Amino acid sequence: PPAWDRGPRQPPGLPLGPCRSFSNNKIQVELDESSGVATMKFKSPPVNSLSLDFLTEFCISLEKLENDRACRGVIITSAVPKIFSSGLDIMEMYGKSMEHYTEFWRAVQELWLRLYGSNMVTVAAINGSSPAGGCLVALSCDYRIMAENPKFSIGLNEAQLGIVAPFWFKDTFVNTVGHRIAERSLQLGSLHTAPEAYKLGIVDELVPEEKLMEKAAAVMAQWLALPDHARQLTKSMMRKALVDRLVAHREEDVENFVTFISKESIQKSLRMYMEMLKKKK
Repeated sequence: PPAWDRGPRQPPGLPLGPCRSFSNNKIQVELDESSGVATMKFKSPPVNSLSLDFLTEFCISLEKLENDRACRGVIITSAVPKIFSSGLDIMEMYGKSMEHYTEFWRAVQELWLRLYGSNMVTVAAINGSSPAGGCLVALSCDYRIMAENPKFSIGLNEAQLGIVAPFWFKDTFVNTVGHRIAERSLQLGSLHTAPEAYKLGIVDELVPEEKLMEKAAAVMAQWLALPDHARQLTKSMMRKALVDRLVAHREEDVENFVTFISKESIQKSLRMYMEMLKKKK
């Protein structure tokens, strides 16, 4: 991965501190050193699918920010219009080898462990639709703000594809909205419009699209006003049991995924789903 490259320093007297940016192929990151806030933008058109390459870059970017003393928080958003992230890349789960499925699933686990367990304040600025794995990314953040557009939807809709959200997707969802809403939504594989998502508590706030980044920055400032150690220890206390559960059952979770996704019937469901997507185009 490319090393940080330092952008030009601002002349003295300007309120903006130096901005450092590093870009990979699929993710663009800028860190404002004066505020300690990084902005991470997904730029993997057409739909920011979580492919193996994307997941790897995401983890590397998060790790760099986590290890950078200048960074205290990250705002996660999309550079692709109308879509935050369409979730796991179906091409990574279709017609591949057992080894490939294993590597892919480990990368999905790694992303969630890093993001859900992050020491930084994480704010999702959801500026488009966010099904399945895209919803998981948002749910793993500390705070979610969504653009107030009834055309944008969010949810864990795995059941619609004939696949099942793993226990740690489910637990992350339950911890956000409570058992009953999660149970109904997961069984039906529901995608909720932005207003519904707000009503159900999947997102914390709706704002007009043009105000999204401004609002994310304001929320970030509010969270960063607290002493880091107190906030970090509290977050860890709230999330530790769930993180530990995946860490303890990681291999078993990989095996379950690989066995499940390799089944002929599941491969057939995925093929039908892909054909349906092609027709939609």
